Amino acid sequence: MSNAPLAERMRPKRLEGIVGQSHILGPNGALTPMLSMGRLPSLLFWGPPGVGKTTLARALAHEVDMPFSSLSAVSAGVKDIRQVIQLADGDAMFHPKGRVLFIDEIHRFSKSQQDALLAAVEKGVITLIGATTENPSFEVNDALLSRCQLFVLKPLEGDDIKQLGELALREDQVMQASGIEKVDWEAMQAYTGGDARRFLNLLENLVTTASSMQLKGIDQAFVDHHAPNVSRHYDRAGDQHFDMASALIKSIRGSDPQASLYWTSRMLLGGEKPEFIARRLVIAATEDIGLANTQALIQANACWQAVERLGMPEARIPLSQCVIYLACSAKSHASYRAIDKAMESAQRHGDLPVPLHLRNASNRAMKDLGHGKGYLYPHDDPSHFVQQSYWPENLPHETYYQPADNPSEAKIAEWLSDRWPSIE
Repeated sequence: MSNAPLAERMRPKRLEGIVGQSHILGPNGALTPMLSMGRLPSLLFWGPPGVGKTTLARALAHEVDMPFSSLSAVSAGVKDIRQVIQLADGDAMFHPKGRVLFIDEIHRFSKSQQDALLAAVEKGVITLIGATTENPSFEVNDALLSRCQLFVLKPLEGDDIKQLGELALREDQVMQASGIEKVDWEAMQAYTGGDARRFLNLLENLVTTASSMQLKGIDQAFVDHHAPNVSRHYDRAGDQHFDMASALIKSIRGSDPQASLYWTSRMLLGGEKPEFIARRLVIAATEDIGLANTQALIQANACWQAVERLGMPEARIPLSQCVIYLACSAKSHASYRAIDKAMESAQRHGDLPVPLHLRNASNRAMKDLGHGKGYLYPHDDPSHFVQQSYWPENLPHETYYQPADNPSEAKIAEWLSDRWPSIE
């Protein structure tokens, strides 16, 4: 239908029309051997919106000549699942391979709804293809996950975008009639993020606009002018949220301020709360910088406070300052490793009692029991230091904190070696 969006008009019905996902469908694709034998296992497709999960499911069912049913986990329930299973049971004589049941957004199904699929999938009455934008490891039952093969669908890349766009200009009647002969596909890629649906819809809008202006081509300037504020895909509650936060932290840890600013910008443009980014910077200041630069934590806390007071869009400025400062700072994870080692040791040795000389002696009864007896008060010594044990009895002294090789911690190492020669 010509009044349907371009993305719908261009939806392929057969595998050969699908662009991208060569790791699944190409000559060496993971599903290619099975498809060549006319077989299709139960599958889970995990990927962002617009990468072809629904289209691929329909095309796979067509490829192996299996009837196809589709449900959306947003609106379907156990009753709907059972109806499809009964339908598959009823026509088993005519379709011995079973029926393909595609469930969109399967992560929205409850445990009981997912459990309703198990027996039918196990017996091969239905071949399940589930689609999800969330990590199946967290959102899909282990029992169902073990019965399906998981494939990660990838966003369309530059060559895929170009191939899909040229195909639309060549084969769609509305696009043909526009008279547009050339498009800067790379410019469009920046506004679509590998989402085929978004790309095709944007292409249709740009082509319509350019055609009304009697233009023959769409260049970078035209794309930037007519698609200036296309929202970037960013799921603040899903994996992308944590993936970009991880990329930011690792860029700071790797002392790359430019990459750190890039990931910060991606998160902000995606609608991430600046307070979340500020909290991550406080973690980076302690985990990756620590005692190599004690000003880092002060800077990060000041940034967090400023972000909370300012809000967006001004909050981006202290975030930028702090990100650059942390990325360019000396690095040390010695204090981070030290507390983990100490906690592991405390867990391993159990509840050892506090030695009497270290116990609190706040009243006469405690003093009579020996609390605090033998404790040497360091400030009584001119150097404010005395040699005494601060460890539980019968616990060998362990070294948790080992100063890293940087100017700041070199001073700490020297100070420690003067007082505790056993610490290397």
